[in-house]
Amino acid sequence: MPRKAPVDDFDDSGLEVSKPKTWAAGVPGVATALRHSWEQMGARRSALTLLRVNQKQGFDCPGCAWPEGEHRHVAEFCENGAKAVAEEATARRVTREFFARHTVAELAERSDHWLGQQGRLTEPMLRRAGCDHYEPVSWEEAFALLARELNALSSPDEAVFYTSGRTSNEAAFAYQLFARAFGTNNLPDCSNMCHESSGSALTETIGVGKGSVLLEDLYRADLIFVVGQNPGTNHPRMLSALEKAKKAGARIVAVNPLPEAGLMRFRNPQRPSGVAGRGTALADRFLQIRLNGDLALFQALNRMLLESDAPNALDREFIAAHTTGFDEFAAHVKALDWDDVLEATGLTRAEITAVLGDVLTADRIVVCWAMGLTQHRNSVPTIREIVNFLLLRGNIGKPGAGVCPVRGHSNVQGDRTMGIYEKPKPEFLDALAAEFSFEPPRRHGLDTVNAIRAMRDGKVKVFFGMGGNFVRATPDSAVTEAAMRNCRLTAHVSTKLNRSHAVTGEQALILPTLGRTERDVQASGPQLVSVEDSMGMVHASQGRLAPASPHLLSEVSIVCRLARAVLGEETGIDWAAMERDYDVIRDHVSRVVPGFEDYNARIRRPGGFTLPHPPRDGRRFPTPSGRAALTVNELEVLRVPEGRLLLQTVRSHDQYNTTVYGLDDRYRGIRAGRRVVFVNPADLDALGLADGDTVDLVSEWSDGVERRAPAFRIVAYPTARGCAAAYFPETNVLVPLDSTAEVSNTPTSKSIVVRLERR
Repeated sequence: MPRKAPVDDFDDSGLEVSKPKTWAAGVPGVATALRHSWEQMGARRSALTLLRVNQKQGFDCPGCAWPEGEHRHVAEFCENGAKAVAEEATARRVTREFFARHTVAELAERSDHWLGQQGRLTEPMLRRAGCDHYEPVSWEEAFALLARELNALSSPDEAVFYTSGRTSNEAAFAYQLFARAFGTNNLPDCSNMCHESSGSALTETIGVGKGSVLLEDLYRADLIFVVGQNPGTNHPRMLSALEKAKKAGARIVAVNPLPEAGLMRFRNPQRPSGVAGRGTALADRFLQIRLNGDLALFQALNRMLLESDAPNALDREFIAAHTTGFDEFAAHVKALDWDDVLEATGLTRAEITAVLGDVLTADRIVVCWAMGLTQHRNSVPTIREIVNFLLLRGNIGKPGAGVCPVRGHSNVQGDRTMGIYEKPKPEFLDALAAEFSFEPPRRHGLDTVNAIRAMRDGKVKVFFGMGGNFVRATPDSAVTEAAMRNCRLTAHVSTKLNRSHAVTGEQALILPTLGRTERDVQASGPQLVSVEDSMGMVHASQGRLAPASPHLLSEVSIVCRLARAVLGEETGIDWAAMERDYDVIRDHVSRVVPGFEDYNARIRRPGGFTLPHPPRDGRRFPTPSGRAALTVNELEVLRVPEGRLLLQTVRSHDQYNTTVYGLDDRYRGIRAGRRVVFVNPADLDALGLADGDTVDLVSEWSDGVERRAPAFRIVAYPTARGCAAAYFPETNVLVPLDSTAEVSNTPTSKSIVVRLERR
């Protein structure tokens, strides 16, 4: 039987530190996945559930967005995918008795781990104004309260409708339709905090804000860069794809401030060599770059390509036929200062020159990246420079080559495709107006950072969150929490308890919803939903487990009933029909969103379908010029004051985004604790500190406000010189709300200047 949830909160008194691992997965990965599953679900339920994960007739893993291939293993999931499924399909329950025992103030003192381990939410709960406890409330009363508060606003723009990446395409389309029918584009989402920089840079340069490669392109590549990404923890199934690419002859260059076990060696637990053998060495070259040095690295490579005598250094025919801006770009890059490059990257010129050799011997190159690139002030220029690098060799729009931003949450890309965006394109709004016979608002809405500012300043009074854990996912924790408490009403659609339920407005609602693993039966019968993976593949997802409670509603049902309560029945939009049969939603999508024609038929084909991508499909670039744009990106070396370090926030191996599965980070040698900061031994010597010391992390920024994360244990670790790392969400408190990336407004969680104060 599944174990009960922990009764007492954890502390770090049992913290143990050992040497970091030099390989990932293998038998320990399997054992950990099974142990976690059995603890949460029991043995039989684990087997029935895990064997349906990522299968063509199963459900999509609620974890990462890495795609599935045509031929799938019977166990098409990774260790962290198993943890994500187990957390959702857990046998543990949070009932009304739980809320009667715990005040909201008590819940606010608990850790993220403890809250998440209590189990599935089972019925709607309401915290009334002035009350210390949540109490049960009917769905009818919950929707009536939301309708009263929303309709009492002076303007629809006084409400914010947030979305996490877990929401299905069908729920996301209905949700954005409701928000716009209500009258606002205030649709911030988790993309604003992670890959918004990727979308901004790619839209500007190639005309499409998505990656240009499919899974098959990795297998055909000659050279793969993995930059600012730790796939062993954050996208573990990517390791299998990299292994397959290696066996096909690809070389892999890893660029990261931290040495990550998954990119050193992979012991594939689905192969005998991964269980009994040594596995596969993945990275042929590891560039241990300083934080924020990636722009300098790719500019240096671009300069060397321009100056190279090799006949294949530039694809001049492609440049002439398919790009603009070459002369301005070339003049800028040729003036690059090598001293700035070496200072920014922390690399030697010989290391960079060696990479150039890899590039010149490769015809087909893929560059993959994740949040290690997207959460700096210069993230958008950095990604534009990567596009420059690929365009110089004609490596966009041919098999085995292209840009590969690796998204995190399982449908974060699909939500954006469905219209979850605060700055919608006019073409999308025009199609929405034609389909539903109303005029959507045209004024741009609030992204995540601006939504926090608006709540802080009293300009937003109602916050509605469709999934996620907004309070813990966002920067500047003290400011964010004060902003949420400044609202008249906060409401969260959730499967499990999290800290956002304990940091509330005057009134607060918890609206429990079905998970991916569960049956969704509406008036027309069993329903399926769909998701889009990180490579633009759309496929079906259908759970089979009995719902955790008879009082749960699907996300689609919640949106449609909310819309009817708020807007009334005379809107001309048949919300009841959409709730009754999700095919109705998909029919609407097929007429509004390009690429989804004949949606209902195509989504029922095993494996789904691929969305069009003009640069990939035919070297057509939907930019104003009709060509890909080579861009000029100014290099500003991030210089840290003496006695300070540059901190990046990272995940442990026992978490996914803000969900903390456990207290270990096996690959980095951490057990039974999370309040650790990884620092290079040479930096510790220079600072007069030692491994094992306890320090406060204090961030320093131009506003002069002291932001402090107390009581972190120093771990001497082989990170890049001058750089440090610590886990989020514990260190989100250090990220200033106003420290954001140019263009994308993404918080700079990978570029935090800190000092370490001994306690």
